[in-house]
Amino acid sequence: MAPLMRIPLEGGGCVLVEAPTAVEGPVKAGRIGDAIHEATGTLQQALEPVTEAARAALDRLRKARPDDVTVEFGVDLAFATGAVITRSQAGCHRKVTVSWKSPA
Repeated sequence: MAPLMRIPLEGGGCVLVEAPTAVEGPVKAGRIGDAIHEATGTLQQALEPVTEAARAALDRLRKARPDDVTVEFGVDLAFATGAVITRSQAGCHRKVTVSWKSPA
């Protein structure tokens, strides 16, 4: 089983996510609770840079006045760095779709 990371939520509670990479250093064997690592910040804090990147992309694309805009990010949660924009299966960092409807 992949190691788990417990990420607190600002409103209380937490979410468990599979750690994308093994934790450095010795690893305890035993109960599942022993395999859960604590995140250093909240999920909202980890996702803030991704939110800002999405907001910047949307703000710039909306200046072209499209009917629809879609910006898709692959996000990886890492122990040390928080949220990291990662490559998708297609091999790109972001997928952007901008469309205009022809006038009736």
